[in-house]
Amino acid sequence: RLNVSAVGLSIFVGTDYEHDSLLNLAKLVNEGERYGIPVMAVTAVGRELAKRDARYLALCCRIAAELGARVVKTYWCENFEKVVRGCPVPIVMAGGPQVDTELEVFEFVYDGMQKGAIGVNLGRNVWQNDFPVAMIKALRAIIHENTSPKEAQELYESLKSETVTR
Repeated sequence: RLNVSAVGLSIFVGTDYEHDSLLNLAKLVNEGERYGIPVMAVTAVGRELAKRDARYLALCCRIAAELGARVVKTYWCENFEKVVRGCPVPIVMAGGPQVDTELEVFEFVYDGMQKGAIGVNLGRNVWQNDFPVAMIKALRAIIHENTSPKEAQELYESLKSETVTR
């Protein structure tokens, strides 16, 4: 009736809210299964950048998968392949903090895709960009056509003149 494809829920492993958030995930997975709606768990770290390391994120993703999440959204990090290898369900990358250049976004997206992510779920690095349509098209080229970051940057630059700024 709602025409939803999936539902997402943040989990807070290693915080005061760990127990409650994992319990909520388990309940949501059970309800989702009942109605045929898959659940995406989001490994939330907030402003705690120190938690954006492969060991911590791999643990969070594994816990989410073992509780029944069908896909996990997490942050790109150094050694991202360890996160992907340790998780038995597909991973999509979160955008993280606003970066200084489009090339930085293209580089982490390309790296994550090469290391096993199935896609991205970006926010501010797209919507706060002066040319969001060009940004989306360049990211699409990386994700679906294996375009290099440099080629994506060139595509982005060529599309800027064709798109309306925000």
